[in-house]
Amino acid sequence: METKERTLKIIDILKQLYPHNRTALTFHTPLEILVATILSAQCTDKKVNEVTPELFRKYRKAEDYAEADTRELEEEIRSTGFYRNKAKNIKAASEKIANDYSGKVPSTMDELLTLPGVARKTANIVLSSAYHKAEGIAVDTHVKRLAQRLGLSKEKNPDKVEKDLTALVPKKEWLYFNYRLVNHGRKICQAKKPLCRECPLNHLCPSAQLS
Repeated sequence: METKERTLKIIDILKQLYPHNRTALTFHTPLEILVATILSAQCTDKKVNEVTPELFRKYRKAEDYAEADTRELEEEIRSTGFYRNKAKNIKAASEKIANDYSGKVPSTMDELLTLPGVARKTANIVLSSAYHKAEGIAVDTHVKRLAQRLGLSKEKNPDKVEKDLTALVPKKEWLYFNYRLVNHGRKICQAKKPLCRECPLNHLCPSAQLS
C-alpha cells in the first residue's frame, strides 16, 4: 500500500476515534493560547493548566506581560520548568505584540514567527486553536513520535517532519491532525510502552508489525 493511501486510512480511523478535537490547554484568547503554548515546552498540559488561571487573571493584555517584573513572572511560572527562558520569551513576545501589532496577537504564520521564542510548532497551535487557520501541522513530541512509528516520516527535525506530513495529509485535515495524533499518543501510542495490540491502527503501522 502506498504511503499516501495508508495515510488517508489512518486519518479516517483517527477521525472516528477522536471526533471532537482541540488543544488540551485551557485558554480564551489568542494571547492566552500563545502564553500557554510557550509554557508547555518540556511540560505537561496538566501542569500548565494549573498555572495559567491565576496568570491569566493577573496579566490580561500583552502590555501587562511586557511590563511585568521579570523575577515575579519567573516565580509565577517556575513549576512549568525552564522558567527563566520562558519568562524572557513571554515578555519579549508581548513587547513586540504591543509595539508592532497594536496589542493583538498576529494571525499569520509569517507574523507569528517574528515573535521571540515562537517557532513553527507554537505558531501552528496559535493559528489552529485561536484563529481556526491551518498553515501547517504542529509537530510536538507526540506528533514526531507517531509520525515516525507510523512510517509517515523518517526525519527527526520537527520542521522536516512537518514538511513530510503536509505532503501526505490533505490540507482540509491539517487543522485537527495534530490534536488527533496527540490524543492517540497519550491514550494508545505512548512513548515508553505503546499498546500496539489494542491499537486500531496496528494493521497500518510498520512499528506494530515489528513488535
